[in-house]
Order: sequence, then structure tokens, then C-alpha cells
Amino acid sequence: MAHSHTHSHSSGPAPLSPLAAKIVVGLLAVIGLATVLGAVLLWPHGKAVDIPLPFQNAHGGAVSTEAGHVVSTGMNNCGSPSVGAVLTSAPATAAPGAGSCVQSLIGIDSGPNSGANTLLEFSTGPGQPHLAAGDHIRVTRQVDDSGTTTYAFFDFERTWPLVALAAVFAVVVVAVARWRGLRALVGIAVAFVVLTVFLLPALRDGGPAIPVALVASSVILYAVIYLAHGVSLRTSAALLGTLSALLLSSVLSWGAIELAHLTGLSEDQNNEIAAYMGSVSITGLLLAGFIIGSLGVLNDVTVTQASTAFELAEHGASRRAIFTGAMRVGRDHIASTVYTLVLAYAGSALPLLLLFSVANRSLGDVLTSESVAIEIARSAVGGIALALSVPLTTAIAAVLATPRPTRSTP
Repeated sequence: MAHSHTHSHSSGPAPLSPLAAKIVVGLLAVIGLATVLGAVLLWPHGKAVDIPLPFQNAHGGAVSTEAGHVVSTGMNNCGSPSVGAVLTSAPATAAPGAGSCVQSLIGIDSGPNSGANTLLEFSTGPGQPHLAAGDHIRVTRQVDDSGTTTYAFFDFERTWPLVALAAVFAVVVVAVARWRGLRALVGIAVAFVVLTVFLLPALRDGGPAIPVALVASSVILYAVIYLAHGVSLRTSAALLGTLSALLLSSVLSWGAIELAHLTGLSEDQNNEIAAYMGSVSITGLLLAGFIIGSLGVLNDVTVTQASTAFELAEHGASRRAIFTGAMRVGRDHIASTVYTLVLAYAGSALPLLLLFSVANRSLGDVLTSESVAIEIARSAVGGIALALSVPLTTAIAAVLATPRPTRSTP
């Protein structure tokens, strides 16, 4: 007796629904074109902006910094006439009576006075830098109207430690994730280029915060997701879910700032911007920060959800089973990521929280103070957008990831 067997084979998920694929690709194409058009319309004009007063030199220009190293340091009488001067011999000693200060002899390693020395003087109170022989630092160089050059402490030299950390980071990412890790690093570089070339100059020119932030975020997402994960319907599902959640995050951010009356003026940097850069909206800057800050966590979750849905489709699950199974993974992801949002703020705000704790203020006053309320609102907006992005992306991916036909034997 003859038996006939019918087998259905596929190297991946079954052919996608042409209509669903066309809708997703069409939506992404329209959003991409809108992003390009928005970038053209909102492109910064590069108009000249005066340097804020705290960052000016004596002639109104940018402050110049030079490299230096600590030759020696020790206690001496305060008020040496050699402080800040260009020295080619030993520094002069101050007369006693003005108290004791920490004086550091600095070798100048760059600029027109390279090879000479200068003297820096610090009080012994808190908040002063602690220099030791051999430390590498940056010093500011000022030239007054008479041509006299003076130097002052600016900061520690951190170039090589940061380069080393960045190199280790890149090596570890590439070693573990290989080519995908390398593409992710390229995506990070693209993101920083977008922020520095488009977002910051556009906000400086007084551009509208929400459109500018949305355009910048869209460019970053298109580049980062497709660079790191390749061009496919799997990544397109993640991209569409992320863009949808990003739009929702923008609306939530605007609502949170308006309802909570957040001004952003509780931070010193924002006060300086308000004082010296009148064309910049502080509320708009705060809003753009909310939107850009939600990019990373949304990207992480949506890519995971899309990948989970497509993997379930590989095993022949129905669309309902794909959605249900991916949502189980998504709920675990939400639970762990929400902790990240909250604890990341708590860790960065420890000094502020410590000040509030010794001020003997009530918990309600602490939580509703603007500096804390901003971060609570930021975390809440990010958490809401994160939670809603999971079912949204999962639904899109479940529609696209048509289940693989199972083998059947009649």
C-alpha cells in the first residue's frame, strides 16, 4: 500500500502578509521623509551667539586652556606676588601675616609659555582641589590689555583616562557582540553627531523644542536601529514601535511639565542659560531632555520585543500565541527596566538627597521641590512610555512575523 507524505518547509517565518509589510514599510518611509523635511526646515542658521559672561576672557572671547603638570606643592604664606605669573625662576615668597595657603608650582606644557612655570595658590578650606607632584592639570591663560599673561587652575587633565576607558568599552563590546557591536558603536557616534550638529545648535537658535527633539530622535533611531541590527522587517517593527512610543513620550513630557509647573530653573546651568542666552527656552530645553532621555530605554525594549516575536514565529506559534508569549517576556523586561529608571536617578541625586535629609524637611517637601520633581516626572514619563511600547511593538511584530507552517502528514 502506497503512502504519500506532504511536507511544508521554510528557511524562516512563512511569507509575510503583503499588506502588513507594505503598511509598515510605507509608514516608515513617510516618517523618514517627514524627518528629512523637518531637518531641512529646522536646520540651525548658525547665527552668532555671544559667549556668556562667566565663560569670557578679558577681551570677551573664549577662555584658552593649556596643559600643565604639578612640579611641587606645599604650605606657604598667602599672597605671593608670583601667583598666576609666568615664571622662569623661583617664585617670590609673601610676607607673613596673611595666613597659610597651599601653593603649587606648575610647569606649563603647552601654549606660548611652554617650558616656563606658574604658581597656583589655594586656601585650606573645603572645595579646593588637592594637587600632588606629578598630577597633570589644565590651566586657563588670560592676557590683559597691557599684554600681561596670567594663569589659573581650570581642571584636572582627564584626556588619557577617558580615552582608555572608551577604548576598553569599545573592545569589550566588539569582543562580545562582534560585528553587531561594532555597528552599535558607529550608531553611538552618529547619535553624538546629530546632537552636536543639529539638536544643540537648533535649540540655541530658539527652535521649537518638541519638533527639534522629535526630528533629532528620529534620525538617531533610524541610524542606530538599522546600523546595529540590520535592515529587516524585524527591525522595522522595532523601529515603528519605538517611533510611536517616542511620540507618546513627547506628549506625556509636555503634559507633565505643564501640569507640574516645572521651569528647569532649579539648576544652576539653566539659570546661566536664562541669564545669558535669552533666545533659548528653558522649558523647551527641559522638554527636549525628557524626549532624548527616553530614547535608550525605548530602543532596548522594542528591539527585544520584536526579536522575541519573530523567534516564537520560527517555532510555529500562532499569532495569538506569539503575542501572548512575547508579552510575558515584555512584562519581565518592564519590571527590571523600571528599577533602572528610578535607581539611576537616586544614584546621581545622592548629594541633593543628603542635603535635604540634613535640612530636616518633610518627605512631601523634598519630593515636590522642583529639582526632585523634575526627575520624578522624567522617570514617570519614561516608565509610562516604556510600559506602553511593549504591547504596541509586540502587536506590530506579531502581525509581521507570520508563523512558520508546521509539517503535516495526511
